Amino acid sequence: MNLEKKLEKIEKQLDEISTSVFPYTDPRFLGRQNAACADEIDLRELWNVIWGGKWIIIGITLFFAVASVVYALSLPNIYKSEALLAPAEENSGGGLSGMAGSLGGLASLAGVNLGGGGADKTTIAIEILKSREFTAQFVQKYDLLIPLMAAKGWDRKLDQLVIDKDIYDEAKKKWVREPKPPRAPEPSLQEAYKEFMELFHVSEDKESGLVSLSVEHYSPGIAKQWVDLLIKEINAEVKHRDVAEARKSIEYLSNQLEKTAVSDMKAVFYELIEEQTKTVMFAEVRDEYVFKTIDGAVIPEQKIKPKKALICVLGAIVGGLVSVMFVLIRYLIKRS
Repeated sequence: MNLEKKLEKIEKQLDEISTSVFPYTDPRFLGRQNAACADEIDLRELWNVIWGGKWIIIGITLFFAVASVVYALSLPNIYKSEALLAPAEENSGGGLSGMAGSLGGLASLAGVNLGGGGADKTTIAIEILKSREFTAQFVQKYDLLIPLMAAKGWDRKLDQLVIDKDIYDEAKKKWVREPKPPRAPEPSLQEAYKEFMELFHVSEDKESGLVSLSVEHYSPGIAKQWVDLLIKEINAEVKHRDVAEARKSIEYLSNQLEKTAVSDMKAVFYELIEEQTKTVMFAEVRDEYVFKTIDGAVIPEQKIKPKKALICVLGAIVGGLVSVMFVLIRYLIKRS
Protein backbone atom coordinates (compact mmCIF):
# COMPACT_ATOMS: atom_id res chain seq x y z
CA MET A 1 0.00 0.00 0.00
CA ASN A 2 2.80 2.36 0.84
CA LEU A 3 4.35 1.59 -2.53
CA GLU A 4 1.12 2.43 -4.39
CA LYS A 5 0.75 5.76 -2.54
CA LYS A 6 4.31 6.67 -3.40
CA LEU A 7 3.71 5.88 -7.08
CA GLU A 8 0.55 8.02 -7.14
CA LYS A 9 2.44 10.88 -5.52
CA ILE A 10 5.24 10.63 -8.10
CA GLU A 11 2.60 10.65 -10.90
CA LYS A 12 1.03 13.84 -9.59
CA GLN A 13 4.41 15.55 -9.38
CA LEU A 14 5.20 14.56 -12.98
CA ASP A 15 1.86 15.98 -14.13
CA GLU A 16 2.53 19.26 -12.38
CA ILE A 17 6.01 19.49 -13.90
CA SER A 18 4.69 18.77 -17.41
CA THR A 19 1.91 21.37 -17.01
CA SER A 20 4.38 24.04 -15.89
CA VAL A 21 6.79 23.30 -18.75
CA PHE A 22 4.07 22.89 -21.43
CA PRO A 23 1.17 25.12 -20.34
CA TYR A 24 -0.62 24.76 -23.68
CA THR A 25 -1.46 21.16 -22.77
CA ASP A 26 -3.37 22.26 -19.70
CA PRO A 27 -7.13 21.72 -20.30
CA ARG A 28 -7.95 24.91 -18.35
CA PHE A 29 -5.70 26.96 -20.60
CA LEU A 30 -7.21 25.39 -23.69
CA GLY A 31 -10.67 26.18 -22.40
CA ARG A 32 -9.82 29.87 -21.88
CA GLN A 33 -8.15 30.07 -25.31
CA ASN A 34 -11.18 28.60 -27.04
CA ALA A 35 -13.48 31.02 -25.21
CA ALA A 36 -11.32 33.99 -26.32
CA CYS A 37 -11.30 32.78 -29.91
CA ALA A 38 -15.07 32.46 -29.78
CA ASP A 39 -15.36 36.15 -28.86
CA GLU A 40 -13.24 37.29 -31.82
CA ILE A 41 -14.48 37.97 -35.35
CA ASP A 42 -12.18 36.60 -38.00
CA LEU A 43 -11.62 38.31 -41.33
CA ARG A 44 -13.85 35.92 -43.21
CA GLU A 45 -16.76 36.61 -40.87
CA LEU A 46 -16.11 40.37 -41.15
CA TRP A 47 -16.17 40.16 -44.93
CA ASN A 48 -19.38 38.15 -44.85
CA VAL A 49 -21.01 40.78 -42.67
CA ILE A 50 -19.96 43.60 -45.03
CA TRP A 51 -20.99 41.62 -48.11
CA GLY A 52 -24.34 40.84 -46.53
CA GLY A 53 -24.97 44.57 -46.03
CA LYS A 54 -23.69 45.60 -49.45
CA TRP A 55 -26.99 47.14 -50.54
CA ILE A 56 -27.17 49.24 -47.39
CA ILE A 57 -23.57 50.37 -47.99
CA ILE A 58 -24.28 51.19 -51.64
CA GLY A 59 -27.45 53.08 -50.75
CA ILE A 60 -25.90 55.22 -48.00
CA THR A 61 -22.78 55.93 -50.08
CA LEU A 62 -24.91 56.94 -53.06
CA PHE A 63 -27.01 59.24 -50.86
CA PHE A 64 -23.90 60.99 -49.48
CA ALA A 65 -22.42 61.29 -52.98
CA VAL A 66 -25.56 62.88 -54.43
CA ALA A 67 -25.93 65.19 -51.42
CA SER A 68 -22.30 66.34 -51.76
CA VAL A 69 -22.79 67.03 -55.49
CA VAL A 70 -25.91 69.10 -54.79
CA TYR A 71 -24.11 70.97 -52.01
CA ALA A 72 -21.03 71.64 -54.16
CA LEU A 73 -23.13 72.96 -57.04
CA SER A 74 -24.99 75.29 -54.68
CA LEU A 75 -21.79 77.00 -53.54
CA PRO A 76 -20.93 80.26 -55.38
CA ASN A 77 -17.51 80.62 -56.97
CA ILE A 78 -14.92 82.81 -55.21
CA TYR A 79 -12.27 84.65 -57.25
CA LYS A 80 -8.96 85.99 -55.97
CA SER A 81 -7.03 88.95 -57.33
CA GLU A 82 -3.51 89.56 -56.06
CA ALA A 83 -0.75 92.15 -56.41
CA LEU A 84 2.93 91.96 -55.52
CA LEU A 85 4.41 95.10 -53.99
CA ALA A 86 7.88 96.30 -53.06
CA PRO A 87 8.72 98.93 -50.43
CA ALA A 88 9.42 102.30 -52.02
CA GLU A 89 12.88 103.80 -51.65
CA GLU A 90 13.55 105.28 -48.24
CA ASN A 91 13.05 109.01 -48.11
CA SER A 92 13.82 111.59 -45.50
CA GLY A 93 11.05 110.24 -43.35
CA GLY A 94 8.05 111.92 -41.88
CA GLY A 95 8.63 114.00 -38.79
CA LEU A 96 11.77 114.50 -36.76
CA SER A 97 12.36 110.80 -36.20
CA GLY A 98 13.47 110.39 -39.81
CA MET A 99 16.69 112.33 -39.16
CA ALA A 100 17.83 110.56 -36.03
CA GLY A 101 20.83 109.00 -37.76
CA SER A 102 22.33 111.94 -39.58
CA LEU A 103 21.48 114.95 -37.41
CA GLY A 104 20.98 113.43 -33.98
CA GLY A 105 24.11 115.03 -32.51
CA LEU A 106 23.41 118.50 -33.83
CA ALA A 107 19.74 118.34 -32.92
CA SER A 108 20.60 117.53 -29.33
CA LEU A 109 22.32 120.94 -29.08
CA ALA A 110 18.99 122.52 -29.85
CA GLY A 111 17.16 120.42 -27.30
CA VAL A 112 15.26 118.48 -30.00
CA ASN A 113 14.78 114.76 -29.31
CA LEU A 114 14.73 112.95 -32.66
CA GLY A 115 14.20 109.51 -31.19
CA GLY A 116 14.91 106.59 -33.53
CA GLY A 117 14.24 102.91 -34.00
CA GLY A 118 10.69 101.61 -34.04
CA ALA A 119 8.88 99.78 -36.82
CA ASP A 120 9.84 100.43 -40.44
CA LYS A 121 7.47 102.15 -42.81
CA THR A 122 6.43 98.90 -44.56
CA THR A 123 5.36 97.28 -41.30
CA ILE A 124 3.46 100.40 -40.28
CA ALA A 125 1.69 100.49 -43.66
CA ILE A 126 0.64 96.85 -43.34
CA GLU A 127 -0.78 97.45 -39.87
CA ILE A 128 -2.65 100.51 -41.17
CA LEU A 129 -4.17 98.32 -43.88
CA LYS A 130 -5.42 95.93 -41.19
CA SER A 131 -6.75 98.65 -38.91
CA ARG A 132 -10.45 99.29 -38.24
CA GLU A 133 -10.17 103.00 -38.95
CA PHE A 134 -8.62 102.55 -42.40
CA THR A 135 -11.12 99.83 -43.38
CA ALA A 136 -14.08 101.90 -42.22
CA GLN A 137 -12.90 104.92 -44.21
CA PHE A 138 -12.25 102.71 -47.24
CA VAL A 139 -15.74 101.16 -47.13
CA GLN A 140 -17.42 104.54 -46.68
CA LYS A 141 -15.38 106.37 -49.33
CA TYR A 142 -16.13 103.86 -52.10
CA ASP A 143 -19.62 102.81 -50.88
CA LEU A 144 -18.73 99.13 -50.53
CA LEU A 145 -21.31 98.12 -47.92
CA ILE A 146 -23.74 96.48 -50.38
CA PRO A 147 -21.21 94.38 -52.38
CA LEU A 148 -19.50 93.50 -49.10
CA MET A 149 -22.48 92.57 -46.92
CA ALA A 150 -25.42 91.79 -49.24
CA ALA A 151 -23.84 89.94 -52.19
CA LYS A 152 -24.35 86.17 -52.44
CA GLY A 153 -22.95 85.45 -55.91
CA TRP A 154 -22.05 86.76 -59.34
CA ASP A 155 -23.91 86.43 -62.65
CA ARG A 156 -21.25 85.83 -65.31
CA LYS A 157 -23.61 86.47 -68.25
CA LEU A 158 -24.85 89.81 -66.93
CA ASP A 159 -21.53 90.62 -65.25
CA GLN A 160 -23.23 91.79 -62.08
CA LEU A 161 -23.54 90.78 -58.46
CA VAL A 162 -26.42 88.69 -57.19
CA ILE A 163 -27.86 90.47 -54.16
CA ASP A 164 -29.55 88.58 -51.34
CA LYS A 165 -33.14 89.90 -51.20
CA ASP A 166 -33.44 88.92 -47.55
CA ILE A 167 -30.65 91.36 -46.72
CA TYR A 168 -31.05 94.26 -49.17
CA ASP A 169 -34.01 95.33 -51.34
CA GLU A 170 -32.57 96.73 -54.57
CA ALA A 171 -35.90 98.12 -55.77
CA LYS A 172 -36.52 100.13 -52.60
CA LYS A 173 -32.78 100.66 -51.94
CA LYS A 174 -33.33 99.59 -48.37
CA TRP A 175 -31.73 97.15 -45.92
CA VAL A 176 -34.33 94.57 -44.92
CA ARG A 177 -32.41 92.02 -42.86
CA GLU A 178 -33.59 91.12 -39.36
CA PRO A 179 -30.53 91.13 -37.10
CA LYS A 180 -30.44 90.56 -33.37
CA PRO A 181 -30.33 93.74 -31.23
CA PRO A 182 -28.35 95.93 -30.79
CA ARG A 183 -27.56 95.58 -34.50
CA ALA A 184 -29.72 97.48 -36.99
CA PRO A 185 -30.99 96.36 -40.41
CA GLU A 186 -28.13 98.29 -42.03
CA PRO A 187 -24.78 96.65 -41.17
CA SER A 188 -22.46 98.68 -39.00
CA LEU A 189 -18.86 99.50 -39.87
CA GLN A 190 -17.72 97.00 -37.25
CA GLU A 191 -19.60 94.24 -39.09
CA ALA A 192 -18.17 95.48 -42.38
CA TYR A 193 -14.65 95.34 -40.91
CA LYS A 194 -15.06 91.71 -39.80
CA GLU A 195 -16.44 90.71 -43.20
CA PHE A 196 -13.72 92.61 -45.07
CA MET A 197 -10.97 90.89 -43.06
CA GLU A 198 -12.36 87.55 -44.26
CA LEU A 199 -11.84 88.63 -47.89
CA PHE A 200 -8.65 90.69 -47.59
CA HIS A 201 -5.15 89.29 -47.00
CA VAL A 202 -1.77 91.02 -46.78
CA SER A 203 1.57 89.48 -45.86
CA GLU A 204 5.26 90.36 -46.05
CA ASP A 205 8.09 88.03 -47.05
CA LYS A 206 10.74 88.73 -44.43
CA GLU A 207 13.56 87.46 -46.66
CA SER A 208 12.80 89.44 -49.82
CA GLY A 209 10.83 92.28 -48.22
CA LEU A 210 8.10 91.95 -50.87
CA VAL A 211 4.47 92.37 -49.84
CA SER A 212 1.57 90.31 -51.19
CA LEU A 213 -1.89 91.92 -51.13
CA SER A 214 -5.00 90.05 -52.26
CA VAL A 215 -8.80 90.25 -52.19
CA GLU A 216 -11.30 87.40 -52.64
CA HIS A 217 -14.83 88.08 -53.90
CA TYR A 218 -17.70 86.60 -55.87
CA SER A 219 -16.96 89.05 -58.69
CA PRO A 220 -13.49 88.83 -60.29
CA GLY A 221 -13.81 92.44 -61.46
CA ILE A 222 -14.58 93.72 -57.97
CA ALA A 223 -11.69 91.71 -56.50
CA LYS A 224 -9.25 93.35 -58.91
CA GLN A 225 -10.77 96.81 -58.39
CA TRP A 226 -10.49 96.60 -54.61
CA VAL A 227 -6.83 95.57 -54.78
CA ASP A 228 -6.02 98.60 -56.93
CA LEU A 229 -7.97 100.91 -54.63
CA LEU A 230 -6.27 99.53 -51.52
CA ILE A 231 -2.82 100.16 -52.98
CA LYS A 232 -3.83 103.68 -53.97
CA GLU A 233 -5.35 104.47 -50.57
CA ILE A 234 -2.52 103.09 -48.42
CA ASN A 235 0.05 105.12 -50.39
CA ALA A 236 -2.11 108.23 -49.99
CA GLU A 237 -2.72 107.58 -46.28
CA VAL A 238 0.95 107.14 -45.35
CA LYS A 239 1.90 110.11 -47.53
CA HIS A 240 -0.73 112.28 -45.81
CA ARG A 241 0.52 111.29 -42.36
CA ASP A 242 4.17 111.96 -43.19
CA VAL A 243 3.43 115.33 -44.82
CA ALA A 244 1.26 116.41 -41.86
CA GLU A 245 4.02 115.43 -39.42
CA ALA A 246 6.71 117.13 -41.49
CA ARG A 247 4.73 120.38 -41.67
CA LYS A 248 4.18 120.34 -37.92
CA SER A 249 7.91 119.83 -37.48
CA ILE A 250 8.67 122.76 -39.82
CA GLU A 251 6.28 124.98 -37.89
CA TYR A 252 7.82 124.01 -34.56
CA LEU A 253 11.39 124.44 -35.81
CA SER A 254 10.59 127.85 -37.34
CA ASN A 255 9.22 129.04 -34.01
CA GLN A 256 12.33 127.81 -32.21
CA LEU A 257 14.53 129.48 -34.81
CA GLU A 258 12.96 132.87 -34.06
CA LYS A 259 13.54 132.44 -30.33
CA THR A 260 17.26 131.64 -30.42
CA ALA A 261 20.20 133.92 -31.08
CA VAL A 262 22.91 131.26 -30.95
CA SER A 263 24.39 130.76 -34.42
CA ASP A 264 25.16 127.04 -33.90
CA MET A 265 21.60 126.31 -32.86
CA LYS A 266 20.27 128.31 -35.81
CA ALA A 267 22.39 126.17 -38.12
CA VAL A 268 20.87 123.04 -36.61
CA PHE A 269 17.34 124.38 -37.04
CA TYR A 270 18.03 125.34 -40.67
CA GLU A 271 19.30 121.80 -41.36
CA LEU A 272 16.23 120.25 -39.74
CA ILE A 273 13.83 122.54 -41.61
CA GLU A 274 15.58 121.69 -44.88
CA GLU A 275 15.17 117.95 -44.28
CA GLN A 276 11.48 118.32 -43.46
CA THR A 277 10.96 120.46 -46.57
CA LYS A 278 12.53 117.68 -48.65
CA THR A 279 10.08 115.21 -47.12
CA VAL A 280 7.12 117.37 -48.15
CA MET A 281 8.49 117.88 -51.69
CA PHE A 282 9.25 114.18 -52.09
CA ALA A 283 5.72 113.22 -51.03
CA GLU A 284 4.05 115.73 -53.33
CA VAL A 285 5.69 114.42 -56.50
CA ARG A 286 5.44 110.68 -55.80
CA ASP A 287 2.19 108.66 -55.96
CA GLU A 288 3.75 105.30 -55.02
CA TYR A 289 4.94 106.67 -51.72
CA VAL A 290 5.27 103.56 -49.56
CA PHE A 291 4.61 100.67 -52.00
CA LYS A 292 5.69 100.24 -55.61
CA THR A 293 3.72 97.77 -57.72
CA ILE A 294 5.88 94.93 -59.04
CA ASP A 295 3.11 92.72 -60.37
CA GLY A 296 -0.26 94.44 -60.61
CA ALA A 297 -3.65 92.87 -59.97
CA VAL A 298 -5.57 91.33 -62.88
CA ILE A 299 -9.14 90.10 -63.31
CA PRO A 300 -8.91 86.37 -62.47
CA GLU A 301 -10.30 83.90 -64.98
CA GLN A 302 -10.28 80.84 -62.70
CA LYS A 303 -12.00 80.56 -59.33
CA ILE A 304 -9.90 80.00 -56.22
CA LYS A 305 -12.62 78.09 -54.37
CA PRO A 306 -14.67 76.07 -53.64
CA LYS A 307 -13.01 72.81 -54.79
CA LYS A 308 -16.23 71.19 -55.95
CA ALA A 309 -14.66 67.97 -57.24
CA LEU A 310 -12.86 67.47 -53.92
CA ILE A 311 -16.11 68.05 -52.01
CA CYS A 312 -17.86 65.36 -54.10
CA VAL A 313 -15.05 62.83 -53.59
CA LEU A 314 -14.88 63.48 -49.84
CA GLY A 315 -18.66 63.18 -49.59
CA ALA A 316 -18.60 59.73 -51.25
CA ILE A 317 -15.73 58.57 -49.00
CA VAL A 318 -17.51 59.74 -45.85
CA GLY A 319 -20.69 58.02 -47.01
CA GLY A 320 -18.82 54.76 -47.55
CA LEU A 321 -17.21 54.89 -44.09
CA VAL A 322 -20.50 55.73 -42.38
CA SER A 323 -22.34 52.92 -44.15
CA VAL A 324 -19.70 50.29 -43.26
CA MET A 325 -19.73 51.40 -39.62
CA PHE A 326 -23.52 51.22 -39.60
CA VAL A 327 -23.52 47.65 -40.94
CA LEU A 328 -20.87 46.49 -38.44
CA ILE A 329 -22.53 48.15 -35.44
CA ARG A 330 -25.89 46.67 -36.42
CA TYR A 331 -24.29 43.18 -36.63
CA LEU A 332 -22.58 43.53 -33.24
CA ILE A 333 -25.85 44.64 -31.62
CA LYS A 334 -27.67 41.62 -33.06
CA ARG A 335 -24.89 39.29 -32.03
CA SER A 336 -24.81 40.53 -28.46
